[in-house]
Amino acid sequence: MTHFGQIVTLLLAFAAQPLFAQETDPARPRVRPDTSATAAQAPDAAPQAGAKAPATPPAPTTAGEIAIPEGPARGPETNLPLPRFVSLSSGRGNVRRGPSLSHRIDWVFLRRDMPLQVTAEYGHWRRVTDREGVGGWMHYAMLSGVRTVIADAEMLPLRSRPNAEATIVAQLESGVVARLGECELDWCRLTAGGYKGWAPKSLIWGVAPDEIRD
Repeated sequence: MTHFGQIVTLLLAFAAQPLFAQETDPARPRVRPDTSATAAQAPDAAPQAGAKAPATPPAPTTAGEIAIPEGPARGPETNLPLPRFVSLSSGRGNVRRGPSLSHRIDWVFLRRDMPLQVTAEYGHWRRVTDREGVGGWMHYAMLSGVRTVIADAEMLPLRSRPNAEATIVAQLESGVVARLGECELDWCRLTAGGYKGWAPKSLIWGVAPDEIRD
């Protein structure tokens, strides 16, 4: 029992980190975004030389909204599925109102490896949302194809096998970010804090309900 308690305490440290902050929200840690319109001053990654990019961003339909045309379920820039899950590649990522450095920063994601869902593509930019529905446009260099998930239940048990009766290896506090491994129809194998185990797919965020992974 003592050893099990140590496992839970270790994983709680991961959940304590803030996921994001908004400049205008006094209840959250204040992170002042850099609203500069130039690539030299803005903290987002600048487009690489020679890379394909549209000349101008799409015109907003109303204040703060970008017109996204209806299209196939694959991104026009990458030909990857939409929507799809990715993760934040750094400990700080600016989320802008539109797909260019000239758009203001609405949010700053603060948790490295946190899962995000890509819902649209435009040039070097990807429109993303997090578990709480917070989102906007991020430069693709801030995103990674490494898959992670967030525990979406209090004291989520990791089990030794994909079975509700299997031995509990560890428990994850709600909000803990874990590395995603293989997935069956109803279970996924996770790694967090040095521990590995299976969790019900319905109790994590960052994987599609019908997704199967080897």
